[in-house]
Amino acid sequence: MATEFTGPGDPARTMALLWRPEGDARRPGPRAGLDVDRVVAAAVALADREGLAALSMRRLATELGVGAMTLYTHVPGKAELVDLMHDAVLGELYPEPPTGEWRARLTAVARANWELCVRHPWLVHVGTGRPILGPHLMAKYETELAAVDGLGLSEVDMDLLVSALNGLVQGAVSGLHQKVDAERATGLTEEQWWAATAPYVDRVFDAERYPTAARVGPVAGPELGGYAPERTFEFGLARLLDGVAALVEG
Repeated sequence: MATEFTGPGDPARTMALLWRPEGDARRPGPRAGLDVDRVVAAAVALADREGLAALSMRRLATELGVGAMTLYTHVPGKAELVDLMHDAVLGELYPEPPTGEWRARLTAVARANWELCVRHPWLVHVGTGRPILGPHLMAKYETELAAVDGLGLSEVDMDLLVSALNGLVQGAVSGLHQKVDAERATGLTEEQWWAATAPYVDRVFDAERYPTAARVGPVAGPELGGYAPERTFEFGLARLLDGVAALVEG
């Protein structure tokens, strides 16, 4: 699936929509049939069901039962819409700030982000190298920095640690969605695919040429049931936290 990027739209329009006053969508008098919040919620629901590739302004207008030009009076285009969607779902994070000692706080941060990306698979296809600083993104950043505050780390190390934690989640959850997508595309479970592929692998695999793989694969494969994104996430999180402990103690 192609990646959509935050930030390619009109930044002035996007920021105005992201930071609009809370009362804007609910002015006194009868509520309008359509507003920005409804547009964004419908776009998120569509992307959750069918992915970002299925999302277009025309398709979304059809979902909402309005003309495409009506939709453009609320959101300038798809680029700005993706920014709004991304920030909106980040608002699901951290109803309460993570508490406890630092390892418990960072574990809560990682698992909250994992669960968010599981609920919204399209999130892993949104590139955020140029983030649009909406209210929920800023709240996420503040909460995650607060989770590592007071450990004696420099400001730079605090930022790098938060980035590393989020990168771990993104990588592992991408693998989870790839497994689901592969099963949907092929009609085969991972076990069925390996069973069909194994005879051909046996013909070409040279254990003398790949001795380490020959030793590890037959043990890890059955133990993990093939590629195991959940186990990869838990293992990576534990090792990252061990590294943080060494950094803090140092």
